[in-house]
Amino acid sequence: MLEAGESIVSLAKWLGHSDPALPLRTYTHFMPQADARGLSAIEAWFTDLG
Repeated sequence: MLEAGESIVSLAKWLGHSDPALPLRTYTHFMPQADARGLSAIEAWFTDLG
């Protein structure tokens, strides 16, 4: 769900967690492409500024 773009808050609710930090710490290692997407977003932002 995180990889598909769902928010961590929604995922936490669906899993029955009151704190989104728990599933964030637990499941984000299943998202190996997250770093590349984040880097691309930052690069695009800086490109738009210049």
